[in-house]
Amino acid sequence: QVQLVESGGGLVQTGGSLRLSCAASGFSFRNYFMAWYRQAPGKQRELVATILSGGRANYGDSVKGRFTISRDNAENTVYLQMNSLKPEDTAVYYCKTQIGNSNYWGQGTQVTVSS
Repeated sequence: QVQLVESGGGLVQTGGSLRLSCAASGFSFRNYFMAWYRQAPGKQRELVATILSGGRANYGDSVKGRFTISRDNAENTVYLQMNSLKPEDTAVYYCKTQIGNSNYWGQGTQVTVSS
């Protein structure tokens, strides 16, 4: 079955960096787009970045220029490099894929940015 497992979250100071990983299994990873979302307490889940199977990436306005999404098809892993972190980046970060009409989510990893 499809599994997505995020890792790499933690506590970091303002201006710091983190790299999140999402290990995928149970499907042909190289053929599907992947996305990172985040959800802060009391807020709706927000799209952070997407990457197509061919590597084309898109970003939410709030992270453009600071975050970079990438994928390693040999390792079935998608990454999110987060630089110049701000307190408003504090959230649970989720990776997601869509196969047919079904969305699949990981369990999330907490990122906390202290001011």
